[in-house]
Amino acid sequence: MDRKKSIELLNKAVAEELSAIHQYMYFHFILDDLGYDLLAGIFKKTAIDEMLHTEKFAERILFLGGEIEMKPAHEVEHIREPHKMLEWAMNSEEEAMEMYNDFAVECTQARDAGTKQIFESIIADEERHFEGFEQEFENLKKFGDRYLAQQAMERSKRMGINPAE
Repeated sequence: MDRKKSIELLNKAVAEELSAIHQYMYFHFILDDLGYDLLAGIFKKTAIDEMLHTEKFAERILFLGGEIEMKPAHEVEHIREPHKMLEWAMNSEEEAMEMYNDFAVECTQARDAGTKQIFESIIADEERHFEGFEQEFENLKKFGDRYLAQQAMERSKRMGINPAE
């Protein structure tokens, strides 16, 4: 087994996941501030999933005797429009699926079935994330600003604010 190669791939994955966590939490903060609770919650939940991915990668790095690099791969992009956030997220999840598939193949060549299995299991999560973001993107295209307004009105109702009074 080529532990060095696996550790290198796992650290690349950690860097990408850290970037996704930061970006998704940024989206969560912006959307929450706008009162779009449904979308804000989806981004927060996805960020938590990405944290769990990071943990799996870090645990494997330590198991293989490596050092965990805790550096995000990218800076946070200051995107404030919900449809652009969803586009960014869909692209990011597609890139992650492709990258982790490539990493799984490289792990096979490095004779590291354990790390390969981790990448494959996380691909399934990334596919689920993509599907959720795609559904929200389609909802936003279909219903437009009404979709966002409905989320903000639901928050107002929960807070006891009734604009009709």
